[in-house]
Amino acid sequence: MIITPVHGALFGVAIGDALGVPAEFTNRSTLRQDPVTDFIGFKSHGQPPGTFSDDSSLTFCLAESLCLGYDLNDAGKRFVMWYDEHYWTAGNEVFDIGNTTRNAIYRLRRGTKPSLAGDFDEGCNGNGSLMRIMPLLFYIRDFEIEKRYDIIKEVSSMTHGHIRSVIACFYYLEYALELLKGSDKQTAYANTAKSVHAFIVNKQIIRDEVNLFSPLLQEDITKRDIDSIPSRGYVMNTLQASMYCFLTTDNYQDATLMAVNLGNDSDTTAAVTGGLAGLYYGFDSIPEKWRHEVKRSNDIKDLCDRLAKAMGL
Repeated sequence: MIITPVHGALFGVAIGDALGVPAEFTNRSTLRQDPVTDFIGFKSHGQPPGTFSDDSSLTFCLAESLCLGYDLNDAGKRFVMWYDEHYWTAGNEVFDIGNTTRNAIYRLRRGTKPSLAGDFDEGCNGNGSLMRIMPLLFYIRDFEIEKRYDIIKEVSSMTHGHIRSVIACFYYLEYALELLKGSDKQTAYANTAKSVHAFIVNKQIIRDEVNLFSPLLQEDITKRDIDSIPSRGYVMNTLQASMYCFLTTDNYQDATLMAVNLGNDSDTTAAVTGGLAGLYYGFDSIPEKWRHEVKRSNDIKDLCDRLAKAMGL
């Protein structure tokens, strides 16, 4: 088996997601008393151990589309297939879909242009585009920053078009790109803060939006107390919590389990964290048991193989 960064990243997303599914909506204090340490099942969503959610399903839909090239119409059709036909679900069942994503898929089904299908309202800044954006890294990695931003904006806007969600996805993939290029975590953090801040200021994005990202762009988020970092479904919560979990641990297992045990939107926090941790530490760093026990493991491996080949990795 040829291992590439794609394998670490996509398995990283799916396994983090699957670890978090049973703990979703559980509060942090409860998980401190009884933390998740392995795949478990039949709790929050009644799913068997190793079941991933919409986070991974839509990640895989995007990855499948990218195997054929960059085509938002194709990606949109796959999102609709997931919702209508259970395409790329873990167990032939769609569960845990957010309202903003559902509404966007309704629009895609009706033929709305994909880059305009998402909600653009400030109140629609859930984490539904951030959770699925990781495969795009491998397509945009060699483009200039302006083109990277434009493509990320289009892909985010398929479900989440507000500038806040777009910047969150942009920050996440710019940080992941630093990791992919070989930077250590802290160097990547400093470089990303500098480049993203300069870019979005130059784009004349409204100052209030830029300021929301100050914990990542102008501070060291690891100096914060973990209890000051919420982990609900708001995109800023997920981005900051995921960065905190990744930066304050030193291996895939600890990073994803920390994210799960923050509670609330545990599956998405762990999926976003897991994407970074799998990319950085590598596929082989993910416990073998989890790699085998995540649902559709062989299918995920095949998808990783095909995406890596398509992306020249």
